Amino acid sequence: MAPTRHLTQERSPTQTASPILILSDRGIVRRIALVLALGLAAAGCSTASPSASASGPAESPSTPASTLSATEAPSSTPSPTPEPSFSIATPPERDERPIRFSVAVAVPAGAGGRITVKVTNLSTKRIDEIVLRWSTAVRDVVFLQPFRPSKARIVDGGPPLRQEWTKWVEGPGAQGEPAGTTSLGYGPIDAGVTLTIPIEVSRNSPGPITFDLQFLSGEKILSRQDGTLAETRAQVP
Repeated sequence: MAPTRHLTQERSPTQTASPILILSDRGIVRRIALVLALGLAAAGCSTASPSASASGPAESPSTPASTLSATEAPSSTPSPTPEPSFSIATPPERDERPIRFSVAVAVPAGAGGRITVKVTNLSTKRIDEIVLRWSTAVRDVVFLQPFRPSKARIVDGGPPLRQEWTKWVEGPGAQGEPAGTTSLGYGPIDAGVTLTIPIEVSRNSPGPITFDLQFLSGEKILSRQDGTLAETRAQVP
């Protein structure tokens, strides 16, 4: 039984004395009143506050064992490394003389081969030098060259060393060839003449590659018949 309920029963007047005794003897009444007064005083002094152990300590709200930091970002999947760019800047000057060209790639996947370029001078004037230009970084995958090296070209007493190109320059060059490019020059090309340019391809790394190929007269980019720039994207599987 709880202490508070027990104290309330002790203080109840109906449980302290009989009505007959109160009516028959005033002295007994006085004694009973005195006893009641003393009992009430004692009861007031002995009333105790609820024990701390009865209610128990306040429970603190439970916390998760671990909490994700507000600044912690979910892990992201690494993005693939972009392929290197084999684009080259367009020369600032133009040569409005029109040409027609074609690029035929005969290079098997994972091997060397040949790229055959044909250029036709559609203007009425002679082009002193036709220049093919591409990014030098192409050599990391395929190496482009105007001939395939052989002992016959350098053997003593062999046939005369003969070359058809006018220049093969890795920029920066003395004639304004920009850094990061390779320029292969041929010429001259008279009006209405078609020139066939074979480019030997040696494989340095597996995999396909796409690169810019520009057609210039000296350091001026030529034009197509429709007036657009004479440039294309060559693809090697």
